[in-house]
Amino acid sequence: MIKNTNRDRILKGDIKKAIISLSLPIMLGNAIQTIYQVVDMFWVSRLADGDHAVAAINFVWPIIFVTIAFGIGINIAGTSIIAQFIGLNKEIEARKVAGQLISFSFLFSLALGILGVLFGRNLLAATGASGTLFDLSWEFLAIIFAGMPTMFVFFAFQSIKQGQGDTLTPMILAGGSVLLNIVLDPIFMFSLNMGIAGAAWATVFSRALSSVAGLYLLFFTNSGIRLRIQDLRFNLTVLQKIIRVGLPAAFGNSVEGFGFMVLNIFVLSFGSFTIAAFGIGNKINSLVLMPAMGIGAALAAIVGQNLGADQIERATLAVKEAIKLSVTLLAIGGAALFISAPWVVGIFSNEQVVLEQGVYYLRVISISLPLMGIFQSFVGTFQGSGHTVTAMLITTGRLWVLRIPLILLLQNVTTLGEKSVWYAMATSNLLICLIAFGLFSLGHWQEKIVSHEDDYTEELQFGQ
Repeated sequence: MIKNTNRDRILKGDIKKAIISLSLPIMLGNAIQTIYQVVDMFWVSRLADGDHAVAAINFVWPIIFVTIAFGIGINIAGTSIIAQFIGLNKEIEARKVAGQLISFSFLFSLALGILGVLFGRNLLAATGASGTLFDLSWEFLAIIFAGMPTMFVFFAFQSIKQGQGDTLTPMILAGGSVLLNIVLDPIFMFSLNMGIAGAAWATVFSRALSSVAGLYLLFFTNSGIRLRIQDLRFNLTVLQKIIRVGLPAAFGNSVEGFGFMVLNIFVLSFGSFTIAAFGIGNKINSLVLMPAMGIGAALAAIVGQNLGADQIERATLAVKEAIKLSVTLLAIGGAALFISAPWVVGIFSNEQVVLEQGVYYLRVISISLPLMGIFQSFVGTFQGSGHTVTAMLITTGRLWVLRIPLILLLQNVTTLGEKSVWYAMATSNLLICLIAFGLFSLGHWQEKIVSHEDDYTEELQFGQ
């Protein structure tokens, strides 16, 4: 049977303590990952063509995000469904969902990686990259495509554990992977003279080890759901449910990722120094955003399990407490970032243009950081409840309905230049929070997506 420690804490314990205890490992894991990205960017900036290499890695990230978006969406659905089944105390159904996540994630990512290697150069060219930026970007991107399964399998493991309310174990594995990555980066890049490709290989190798460790924990230990080999055989009924719930999240992530690609094109139009400043600013900004992202991810499990147990009032209380906590933490972080912006940007570049634009960007965006606490809490609520269409609307709407049109408006009617992108980002964050609050107030998120009638014990599986 599933251990009841996390379930009891989520369903019966102090709700604020539950949010903090579940979100802290996620925050730490995300912070470790972001610190790695910052360290990675530091080493990359020390290459012979450092500013162009930094620009290349930041330029390809939206492409990577688009390619993995479907898998992320499916795993978001997995977290929600597993959480609600655990709230109903239906272990077999939760285990079946977990098995399908592993199988689907591996096969889908394998196909995705092959397609990326075959057609990635065309995609990169279509986004506007050329010359040195194109060459460095493809050198990094091709290796990431080849290692896609290592990324997806760990996503599945993380989703399964978070659905159970276990956020500590994924954090430990992710942290170990990041530490290994940090050690391997300078070895591959400089000692082995692999350049920017060394950063990619270090990432793939480290992720592969964390995925193997995750599978071992799922199949050979009794900590939470323990999978069996037969759980990996495709189960049509379970897979259909996962895909039905996950498709909106997958589509939303893909459209959001494509939106960031378009955003990169706008930024690139101001030159490679501007996109380097944007990338540096985003990495630093991501560190400050870790509390809100951790709370939002923890909230998905808390909302899911409480809805599964028909505890709607407790789920609502969790959302309110999460917003209070997120806003407080990001207000403090935003103030610190505003003050320290010149120092932190100066760590990564001595180029005056990069310094000026990076500092200005960080100071504009730091003022709107508390809004991201509200945004991430609402996203976590809609995803945890399984209402992924609503989550899709606010994540894609922020970029396509608000941010990109605002950039075009400010570019054409003002003389702000690259600053039009920064102000459009801050304004879109404010507007989407108001929209998300309106959708939350309608109450549709309170309807759960699983029931006591769901029974996967006798379902026909492919291969029988």
